[in-house]
Amino acid sequence: MMPDRRNPPPGADPGPATVPSPTMAQAEPAPYQPVVRDVAARGARIRFVEAGAGPPLLLLHDYLASRVAWEDVLPRLAVRFRVIVPDLPGFGESEKPPPSRYRYDFEGFSESLVDLAAALGLGRISLCGHGMGGAVAITLAAAHAHLVEKLVLVNPLVYPPRPDPLSRIAGVPVLGPLLFKQLYGRTLFRSRFLPQARGENGAASRRVDRLFEMFDAPAAREAAYATMLAMLDTRPLTASVPRVSAPALVTWGRANRSLPVEQGRRLARELGGARFEVFDCGPSPAEECPEAFAKTVASFLAGGRKE
Repeated sequence: MMPDRRNPPPGADPGPATVPSPTMAQAEPAPYQPVVRDVAARGARIRFVEAGAGPPLLLLHDYLASRVAWEDVLPRLAVRFRVIVPDLPGFGESEKPPPSRYRYDFEGFSESLVDLAAALGLGRISLCGHGMGGAVAITLAAAHAHLVEKLVLVNPLVYPPRPDPLSRIAGVPVLGPLLFKQLYGRTLFRSRFLPQARGENGAASRRVDRLFEMFDAPAAREAAYATMLAMLDTRPLTASVPRVSAPALVTWGRANRSLPVEQGRRLARELGGARFEVFDCGPSPAEECPEAFAKTVASFLAGGRKE
């Protein structure tokens, strides 16, 4: 922390005096300066970062990710919005209670977010959810329509996913949890996240390593396993889509191999003709093309007009 030259502690050398220019005197802190906070929500303590001022906007991360996935778009969106970026329970730096004490599914996450919004006095909020976070946003919007102003869905999990070998193995009774913990090592984890970063550049690699370190703990792995099992059955989620009344923007990565663009078009139709945007990237537009993504989201939230 830099020393405070304006109010030095008793006996300290205040250093040379500085006469502020008119510009310096009128300057305000950058609106996107992030602040990390904690709040007690239903069943778990949630850690989140907050920045900016204006209409409240919650950014919800994907499975096995955390709030770090939004680092590139946070400063861009915080110029116009009060942005709150939580680590969902069981992920990142939020509390990771055992599955016997916390409901690791879309409903459980959405109810915790309702508590977060109430604790911060946010009133009506806009939600932007990626992948699993998109499923949580849909669940919240369907169950608490009075709380949701607008909805942005980024490659959301909605329709039954194509089972991959790991999910098939992990779903085996008794042996599943053990195999999941043993097989999901650093190499497999990096193969999941690094391709969406358009090359293994140093910053992307370090970000994925941060995510793995947060995941590679017994409580985090147990929470991730419980969440994965819940994600395999999307029928309640699909059934909730017609109950969403908030204006919605559906965004998709054209090169997303696990969730084809046709799913995005279908979802936009089923949401009553939601706006649909396709980015020339993979599964994570917020990380692969943050400037274009933030501009599209801000335009939609401000009224839906392209800037």
